[in-house]
Amino acid sequence: QATPLIAGLAVAATALAGRYGIQAWQAYKARPIVPRMRKFYEGGFQATMTRREAGLILGIRENVRPDKVKEAHKRVMVANHPDAGGSHYLASKINEAKDVLLGKTKGGGSAF
Repeated sequence: QATPLIAGLAVAATALAGRYGIQAWQAYKARPIVPRMRKFYEGGFQATMTRREAGLILGIRENVRPDKVKEAHKRVMVANHPDAGGSHYLASKINEAKDVLLGKTKGGGSAF
């Protein structure tokens, strides 16, 4: 009869699937942990802010549309606003970056 043969094949297939599953789980656990957060600009600030530095601060390219600049400014400012525990210095740099990218520089740079 074919029933024992089918049962044997089913047991063998289950064993192979279990073995593969265990190997996959071990490989998953052994992989290096990669941070999932975006990397933000870490460097010190230049004496006079350039468009490149402004783009790095806001996390956007140097030549994007004004609405994208305003959106990025809002996103970064929410995370760094002084009223929410952020730094006044960083807030001034974020505002300066927005002004540089929108072409509204007053020539004075940061207040700090």
